Amino acid sequence: MKKTTTNRTPLKFYCDIFGHRYKVSKKVTSHVSEYTCSCCKKQVTTNSNGQLTELTPKYKEINNLLEDIYTRRMVRRKSKTLASTIY
Repeated sequence: MKKTTTNRTPLKFYCDIFGHRYKVSKKVTSHVSEYTCSCCKKQVTTNSNGQLTELTPKYKEINNLLEDIYTRRMVRRKSKTLASTIY
């Protein structure tokens, strides 16, 4: 029978005992952000319910598309407000 060992660093144990120390690593929209733990580097994001979820490749792709749509909308909104103030 094979023994499997997990690579646990002292910082990982810290997070297991005291919890993660998440800091915003990327602001996707005003409501969605990506967070990274400053100790163990675990990445999470907010899901559709507003709760933290592990940042998988699927969520990375969703966040990138969401950010693209959000920035386009903000640029369009700014150009409309500038055009309306000129006339």
